[in-house]
Amino acid sequence: MKEIPIKDEYIKLDQFLKFVNLVSSGIEAKMIIKDGQVKVNGEVELRRGKKLHDGDQVEFEGNFYCINAHQ
Repeated sequence: MKEIPIKDEYIKLDQFLKFVNLVSSGIEAKMIIKDGQVKVNGEVELRRGKKLHDGDQVEFEGNFYCINAHQ
């Protein structure tokens, strides 16, 4: 599992996917989220605006990422 540090209290799911270079655009992020390809904390997440906070885990294409919002 890769730990991903963020500077703010939260990051939205579509922004996160772009931030870690899993997608190249917001349109691509929207499509893969809508298609149910992304899980947050073990559950399929269909909302691209889902706020990810410290400790949340994202799964995409068999890879796991953990949000670290600690400064």
